[in-house]
Amino acid sequence: MVVLLLLLIPLIGACFLFLYKGDYRFASNAALRVSLASLLVMGARLFYWNTPEMLTFSVPWLTSLGSSFSLRMDGLGTMLSILTTASYFLLFWYLKDRSIERPATFFAWLLLAQVGMLGVFLAIDSLLFYFFWELALIPMYFLASQWGGVRRIPVTFKFFIYTFLGSVFMLIGILYLQSKTADHSFALESIKKIRLSSDQQSWLFWLFFIAFAIKLPVFPFHTWQPDTYEESPTPVTAILSAVMVKMGILGLLRWLLPLFPIASYMWGDVVMSMAVVGIVYASFLAMQQTDLKRLVAYSSIAHIGLMTAGAFALNNMAYQGLQLQLFTHGINILGMWILADLIERKMGTRKIDSLGGIAQQSPTLTIFFVIIALANIALPLTNAFVGEFLLFNGILATPSNYYWVFAGVGGLGIIFSAVYTLKMIRAIFYGEVNAITQKPIVLESHECWVLSVIVGLILFFGIYPQPLLDMTADFSKELFSLTDITSLFRKS
Repeated sequence: MVVLLLLLIPLIGACFLFLYKGDYRFASNAALRVSLASLLVMGARLFYWNTPEMLTFSVPWLTSLGSSFSLRMDGLGTMLSILTTASYFLLFWYLKDRSIERPATFFAWLLLAQVGMLGVFLAIDSLLFYFFWELALIPMYFLASQWGGVRRIPVTFKFFIYTFLGSVFMLIGILYLQSKTADHSFALESIKKIRLSSDQQSWLFWLFFIAFAIKLPVFPFHTWQPDTYEESPTPVTAILSAVMVKMGILGLLRWLLPLFPIASYMWGDVVMSMAVVGIVYASFLAMQQTDLKRLVAYSSIAHIGLMTAGAFALNNMAYQGLQLQLFTHGINILGMWILADLIERKMGTRKIDSLGGIAQQSPTLTIFFVIIALANIALPLTNAFVGEFLLFNGILATPSNYYWVFAGVGGLGIIFSAVYTLKMIRAIFYGEVNAITQKPIVLESHECWVLSVIVGLILFFGIYPQPLLDMTADFSKELFSLTDITSLFRKS
């Protein structure tokens, strides 16, 4: 029942806002209440509604095709559902007093996107998974194309074409797998029972991987991302970066690795090479950026590259570190986008070269920015440190003969991220005050509260990450049992 409520609440909220045409205050408050209700459901799931009956839901759907409306919340789904509901609540709280054109439609599209993303995180029927995968794309297309910047139309078209073509490849793979199941079912458990040859796994692997790699995005499938992040309105960019890209990682962990474990080992070196090249490439580009939004966009590509490499390390430690990073990266990057939006709105520019000396006029904003930016590069005692530490240990323990190359190049990403992050902090907040930055940035009370919550999460899980480790332990063990290459070759 919990899983169904998580979909129904934002769906009902979106339908209501689509029908309602009114002022910003009403639409904003309605969206905030809907997001709070979703967050409260997740809180109830963590502390009260945690029986198997509450965490699963299945009814007949397209019975003639062998598909059911089946949802299940495991450790990975729980982590991503918490991230989604918390991110939406914090974002809507931050937007409480903003003025946005056609606000009811804007918030309705955002809530519909939430339905799609939560459906992806919870679906255990492959056709239903594909349905929600496509559903999440449509609202983002309209949000970016209608509320975006000057180049929004060509940029959004590129984003749509990229992701849609990737989805077509995945659909071909899903239909093939359904035809091979004993009961002609789209259910994940039925697909897991198929005995595929290494050749079959190999070409199916690429059909699924391309779809997930585009969504992440992984080098060289990343070219849609910087322009889309730059041209989309910052609240939309925040959801794209904090939540939507996690759909790709979930695809790797729930679908690609357990269904094609031998192919994942066979092609693991290729994918990890793409991932670490992307880390270095994105880091170098981030160092050259003078636009704050593009810098944050490229830093996100570098972080996703490390997570992708960790997914193909094929060991329990890497899987657990990756799941922690899904949550911590989402919280941190959400904070970075909120801060970027604050600076752009209140300074009138996001050009780093035009800023400077903000710390002298706005010490509170500076403290928030420094903590969140340092968390984004996994400074010890911040939330991202533990997950990144586990990821690197997992990469060093990968069955690949080139583990030292992947770990070494990935380690360079940490150094590079420190370089461009510290350079960004120095350029924006220190140095001489100029005509643009001489006016103090005064934070509204709700903006302070949102940033305080994000900083609180950063420090709490940096000091005490055990709740996240406990939440992800069972899923990590189960996934490792399906992808343990030693065991797989012994069985074959």
